[in-house]
Amino acid sequence: MDYKDYYKILGVERSASQDEIKKAYRKLAVKYHPDKNPDDKVAEEKFKEISEAYQVLGNADTRKKYDELGANWKQYENAGFSGFGGGQGFSASGFSDFFDMFFGGQGGVGFDIRDFTGGMGGGRSTRPAKGRDLNASISLTLLEAYQGSQRLLDVNGNTIKMNIKPGVRDGQVLRLKGKGNPGRNGGDNGDLLIKVSIMNDHTYQRDGDDLIRNINIDVYTAILGGKITISTLKGDVNVPIKPQTQNNSTLRLKGLGMPHYDKDGAGALLLKVQLLLPEHFSQKELELIKEAKDLSS
Repeated sequence: MDYKDYYKILGVERSASQDEIKKAYRKLAVKYHPDKNPDDKVAEEKFKEISEAYQVLGNADTRKKYDELGANWKQYENAGFSGFGGGQGFSASGFSDFFDMFFGGQGGVGFDIRDFTGGMGGGRSTRPAKGRDLNASISLTLLEAYQGSQRLLDVNGNTIKMNIKPGVRDGQVLRLKGKGNPGRNGGDNGDLLIKVSIMNDHTYQRDGDDLIRNINIDVYTAILGGKITISTLKGDVNVPIKPQTQNNSTLRLKGLGMPHYDKDGAGALLLKVQLLLPEHFSQKELELIKEAKDLSS
């Protein structure tokens, strides 16, 4: 079994960045992809080889292990890592024995050579099979989740435009049918699964489809009642304040929370009241406050 120089296979220097490795792999993958080279065994083997190289170098952890392995790989084999057999054929993983010996079962970058081969031994199956699903993740601001958004995703060298409906939740997984790896022998394409992450917002907290935020009310408005204007994700709104509104009380505004995902309606906006006392009282104000206190005794 010979040492595999994955950097040489991808045509990059050992000092190449992860982005440079990714670009080199994509360029070669497009050139030797089985769809572009049907029944071309040479291209198929080349595609397997560059895919194996990227499986290792495209992941920072496995790349580090590979770099540490270096020219001393034979010592590791002799120390007890053997048992996968010799030769340069492709094993059950679809990759070479060298890969299986040192990197088998480590997950890599999520690529499976069996998407393009029949699996065992690298032979092709004639049975239609669905392509493997792909996984991706995106981050949205709370405003983007409220309004809905769009993202351009780079999947296997193709740009996919994704429309995100209003009301999407943190941790929700969106499915784009047929945007995963290609099927084999006429089988359906796999799906693209996108996990959504909603970034923390400085103003709002989210509880289901309800939004929660603090509002400051001056003590005079809290005592006498009135109106205040606040900003919401929907725009500015006027909020009536009842007389004798208490500190830490909650005002509920229906329909001003997050939209319900994929259906009509929205949650509520919950306003937590924080009373603001003036920094300075005039002598007249202090006399009136004392008089009010005496009246309440």
